[in-house]
Amino acid sequence: MSKVPRILVLYGGVGPEREVSLCSGEAIAQALAASYAVQPILVDAAALPEGIRADTDLVFPALHGTFGEDGRLQGLLESGGIHYCGSDAAASRLCMDKVASKSVASQYQIPVPQALHFDGAQAPLADAVIEQLGTSLVVKPADQGSSVGLHFTEHRSALGVALSGIRCGQWLIEQRIRGRELTVGVLGGQAMGIVEIVSASGVYDYQAKYTPGSTEYRFPAELTPVLESQIKTYAETLFTACGCRDFARIDFLLEGAIAYFLEINTLPGLTATSLLPKSASCIGLDFEALAAALVAPGIARFQAGQKGRESAC
Repeated sequence: MSKVPRILVLYGGVGPEREVSLCSGEAIAQALAASYAVQPILVDAAALPEGIRADTDLVFPALHGTFGEDGRLQGLLESGGIHYCGSDAAASRLCMDKVASKSVASQYQIPVPQALHFDGAQAPLADAVIEQLGTSLVVKPADQGSSVGLHFTEHRSALGVALSGIRCGQWLIEQRIRGRELTVGVLGGQAMGIVEIVSASGVYDYQAKYTPGSTEYRFPAELTPVLESQIKTYAETLFTACGCRDFARIDFLLEGAIAYFLEINTLPGLTATSLLPKSASCIGLDFEALAAALVAPGIARFQAGQKGRESAC
């Protein structure tokens, strides 16, 4: 009989998305506890917690952004021979980098907003940006999630103020696409339901994401069969092309009949207002069923690894 691992849910973290991760970790741990032995572990440093055993434990990272989705945690787990859920270190690094992931999308003829990226230590002049991209712009970090550091600018002075506050890090400036905000969960390489996000303020920023009642969610989104099929195909193509594993959530902006790729979330939020559970509900998965589906591939890898160890002995 195959051994079932103890599931260690790592949550918290050291980045600006810590509060979201705390909620995600608590929710996924509670859902998994209905079927598995689960131990939540609060992470307060950019280091692998002590006591994780490769022969008994499977890690579920519920860490968002820094030291969660950037591949560093995954690299440490891989070095220790520890099995875990979600995308591997290489795919995590790629998807966390909005510039790199958009480059992959372009290679597959998936539309992306026109953009430029820069090092925060050498921010461009507002006039030079406007000459290239126009005045309606989005300024954001190239390697953060949950709309951390997001700025919308409509004229030169607002752009100048946004740029003057940037001192370090990698940044991205995009032409603002005024369309419908859509996201789709991908489970095992297959797209689930498409969710439309309608913010009361018209901007889906950090406050809109995590303030109950400030945003309406429509799932499944009302789309023509052609557009629904195209967006799901884009999502599945990106998931595979970026080397993702197990699950992810992929965001788009729909302007007319053109779906622009925005980003891939390799460890999407799992809070009460999160989008991946809404996408999963479109194919009949409640939260506990989704949780079980998220860990199933990791359990299979763990069990295959155990058999390999036994046969080598």
